[in-house]
Amino acid sequence: MNRRNIGIIYILLAAFFFALMNLFVRLSGDLPTLQKCFFRNVVAMFVAGALLLRSQQRFRPTRTTAVGLLIRSVAGTVGLICNFYAVDHLSISDASLLNKLSPFFAIIFSALILKERANRVEWAAVATAFCGALFVIKPSLNMSVIPALIGTLGGLGAGLAYTYVRRLGQQGVPSPVIVFVFSAFSCLLTLPSMLFAFSPMTLMQTLFLLLAGAAAAGGQFSITAAYTRAPAKELSVFDYSQIVFAALLGFVFLDQIPDLWSVIGYCIIIGAAIAKWLHNRRAA
Repeated sequence: MNRRNIGIIYILLAAFFFALMNLFVRLSGDLPTLQKCFFRNVVAMFVAGALLLRSQQRFRPTRTTAVGLLIRSVAGTVGLICNFYAVDHLSISDASLLNKLSPFFAIIFSALILKERANRVEWAAVATAFCGALFVIKPSLNMSVIPALIGTLGGLGAGLAYTYVRRLGQQGVPSPVIVFVFSAFSCLLTLPSMLFAFSPMTLMQTLFLLLAGAAAAGGQFSITAAYTRAPAKELSVFDYSQIVFAALLGFVFLDQIPDLWSVIGYCIIIGAAIAKWLHNRRAA
């Protein structure tokens, strides 16, 4: 298998893990968003730290890689907080779709930062997917649109973060280092909220948040592996498979059924993904 196909497998695996993470976050109930973010990242931090110790990888950061790790961590943390807020206020499939605007933003950022140019068909596919997302956002002038807009901001933050994941991978930064630095940064940023505004949790809520953290760790390692093996323009549309996983999980475990407009948006986005895949097969 070439690096592109391996990247696609990793991106599909990451999509499933992140859909599972959103399910566990929703099942954890009415807890502060920052508290959920802390538990999500503390598990990933320990997993990444254990892998670093086991592999005994030596990494000496340069000024360039240090700046890249900082930008990736800030953008990823903003994206995570916005995504968790959307998960708490929307169906998990709608929240996942808005977070999956990240590949659209990743292609823009990749063109600006990495100078990776997409062709017309690829731009058309992601633009179509973005238009499909509007059926889920349902733009309006009332406050009900706020969670959807925050979810969109989460997609932008994630798109910038994934662009820097690829850049750091090209610079030789090991995946466990990228995951560990991001997770540790997010934990430090959300720790004050944990200390001063902690909300007591039941045993089941604690279990669900730990499972969310474990799923997030799997998703983080998978998506880091994907974007270090292939450009964003080759992987972006496959990342939308998280919408399908989230819709199935939401239906089975939360009795969530997307409305007609959301279903239309899903169909447009999945159609764009299939069209891009067929184009790449013919080109190959």
